[in-house]
Amino acid sequence: MTSPRTRLIADTAVALLADRGLRGLTHRAVDEAAGLPPGSTSNVARTRAALLTLTLDRLAEVEAAPLQTSPPTAELTPEAARGLLVSFLVDGVGAALTTGRALTLARFELALEAGRDPEVRDRYDALGAGFRAIAASLLAAAGGEDAERRARYLIAWCDGILFNATAGSGQAAPPTPDELREQAELLLRTLLQP
Repeated sequence: MTSPRTRLIADTAVALLADRGLRGLTHRAVDEAAGLPPGSTSNVARTRAALLTLTLDRLAEVEAAPLQTSPPTAELTPEAARGLLVSFLVDGVGAALTTGRALTLARFELALEAGRDPEVRDRYDALGAGFRAIAASLLAAAGGEDAERRARYLIAWCDGILFNATAGSGQAAPPTPDELREQAELLLRTLLQP
C-alpha cells in the first residue's frame, strides 16, 4: 500500500466485507466507516472492481507478511524446510481461523466475486500464484518432487480447512492447533512421497 489513506480504505473495505458481505461494500460505506470525507474512496479506487482489487492487494499483503521473515529456501535443509512448512501451515491456518478470521471471510467474499468479475478474477489468480510459488519453493526445498503441482494440493487443503471452519459445517468446532499440526504433518508426508 502506498499511503496511509489507501491502507485505511483497504483495511476498512476488508472489515466491511467480513461484516456485511459484498452488498455492504460500497464507496460510500467505506468513507463512512473510515471517517473520511465523501468521495475519498472513489478518489483512490474509481470503480467497484478497483475497490475490490485494492482490497485483494491488502489481504495478500497482510496474509503474506509472516512469510517474509523466512530464510531463503536455498539455505534450508530438507528437514528445516519441512519444519518451516508445518509451522507456516499450523500458524497461518490457525491465525486465519482466529485473529485473522475477518480477513478469511473477506477473502471468501472476494473469491466468490472473482467468479463473476473477470478483472477481480485476474487479480485474485495473480495473487494466488504468488502463494503457490512460495509453497512450491518450500516443497522443493523439503525434497518434494513435482513441487508446483503438489503446491496446488497444499493450497487446496488450506482453503478447504478455512472454508469448512469459517463458513461450512465445521464452523462450530474449528480444528485445534494440535489437530492442524497432525493434519499438516500427514499431508506433508503424503506430498513429499516420490
